[in-house]
Amino acid sequence: MRLLTMTGAAAALMATTALAQDVAREDTVIFDLDRTISDPGNFNWFTDGTGVRRLQGAHQTMWEPLFILNYGTGELEPWLASGSEQNEDATEFTVTLREGVTWSDGETFDADDVVFTVNMALENEEITAREAATLREQVASVEKVDDLTVRFTLTDANPRFLVENFGVRIFGSFLIMPEHVWAGEDPATFTFPEPIGTGPYTFESAATNRAIWTRNDDWWGAATGFADLPAPQRVIFLETGGEESRAQLMAANELDAAQSVGVGTFEAIRAQNPNVIAWYADYPYAAADPCARQLEINTTVAPWDDPRMRRAVAHIIDRNQIVNVAYEGTTEPSRTMFAQFGSMDPFISAVEEAGYGLSPTADVEAGQALLEEAGWTRDGDYYAKDGETLSVAIHVNSASQEYVRTIDVIVEQLQRAGIDARAVPVENGVFWGEVLPFGAYEMSYSWLSCGSVNEPWASMGRYTTDTVVPVGERTPGFNNTARWSGEGAEAYTAIMADMEGRALGDPEVPAMVAEAYQYLDAEMPFIPLVQAAKLVPFNTTYWTGWPTADNEYNHPFHWWNHTHQILQNLEKAE
Repeated sequence: MRLLTMTGAAAALMATTALAQDVAREDTVIFDLDRTISDPGNFNWFTDGTGVRRLQGAHQTMWEPLFILNYGTGELEPWLASGSEQNEDATEFTVTLREGVTWSDGETFDADDVVFTVNMALENEEITAREAATLREQVASVEKVDDLTVRFTLTDANPRFLVENFGVRIFGSFLIMPEHVWAGEDPATFTFPEPIGTGPYTFESAATNRAIWTRNDDWWGAATGFADLPAPQRVIFLETGGEESRAQLMAANELDAAQSVGVGTFEAIRAQNPNVIAWYADYPYAAADPCARQLEINTTVAPWDDPRMRRAVAHIIDRNQIVNVAYEGTTEPSRTMFAQFGSMDPFISAVEEAGYGLSPTADVEAGQALLEEAGWTRDGDYYAKDGETLSVAIHVNSASQEYVRTIDVIVEQLQRAGIDARAVPVENGVFWGEVLPFGAYEMSYSWLSCGSVNEPWASMGRYTTDTVVPVGERTPGFNNTARWSGEGAEAYTAIMADMEGRALGDPEVPAMVAEAYQYLDAEMPFIPLVQAAKLVPFNTTYWTGWPTADNEYNHPFHWWNHTHQILQNLEKAE
């Protein structure tokens, strides 16, 4: 077991906490931030296509959601809202807001704020945040019924409307802003430099490497009896600079919640600090992530515009090796495009029973036969055609070692099979802001099927032809960045159009999933790889009550909008 030794970089990170030493360490909770805050004074989440302006604590401590999806129970739990109703055909939703909610400056939070914020998204195409773009596609109009009631009229039936837009189903939700601050401002340029929210913490300061939030003892939740004041008096989000630095900080009790680490790193941390825990007490430690990983393919770029070439790559990839090498055995291969939660079993089973499930191991010969069928001939190390070597560049977000390790494995597998593959690491903002949405890639590693945690349409509906735009134009909501089109895609889209309006639990849906999946299997606009797992270390030296498999009030991903629940559950250690 390797020991962790303090480096100059980690010591410098520890020193940044001295900026907040007027609050004792034991009253402060420190969360890991896995990226630099590129624009610390800008809190306009509307024009942030990558979600970065939320991650420094804004949507974990200051901006609260209307609802929070509980991954353990599958229930949509009210937060700023107190309840909801929908009409029979799911084209109209009425949301009731909780009484007594206030912004941190004392102004009342009410239906006017919700209607104003939603209309900003509906009326301003330059608002590029994914949550705003999704709402713009789905909502025909929004109206105030009374001070605590809002009615949404949708463009089409959508029984998933609330959980998709306001329920923190994946990462975040559409965030409501204070009308009395934003009114009269240009949503495309306003930076919201003095941000406020309804949450129990207010913004104190930020730099490129950290953001500090101070508890608001006048928080509406405590005043109304909705919840107690959270125990931490101060919350710091600290950029740790990578896995080794976050491990050093965790071992030294200068970090309470880390981003995901590898098994070896986790065990090394725990050897030095036995107070560190994870989702599971024993191996494999990690919690399941709802965003199954996949290889995105730009279907407009030759030779990958040929479905045979895409299917060849799918055969060549050994998913078991990705699990063993990149994930150190903490996850499992994907059998379909879906996250393998229990609630998704009927749909996964329907796909597998129809013969479209994926093998965890490679069939290189089958893949090479498809390459040869497409006219490529092995010439030494690589295949070639008309004097051109078969090559591919695979873009990967360099923000996480998980991503980089996975692509390194895939590159090696493709190289051995005769494809001259190479990884192209790019930083987070470029990856999500330029590479994926504009189709500036041949292949890339991501999780754009993410969405389905209890029903299939959320993921499958992302690949319909109605969202296809030319390369160089921004793909709406990151949907179908593969730009998959043609007869197979049209047939698939028709099935999705039928599925979209069906009620949750409709018994005909599993068979529809299998019928649609034949086109995904035949044309492979993306290649499912592995289930995602996050080994998230928590430190119990100062704080207990972290989410674990034995304390499953929700999942442990503290960079999501449901972190409000984590803060509510923290208690000072004895």
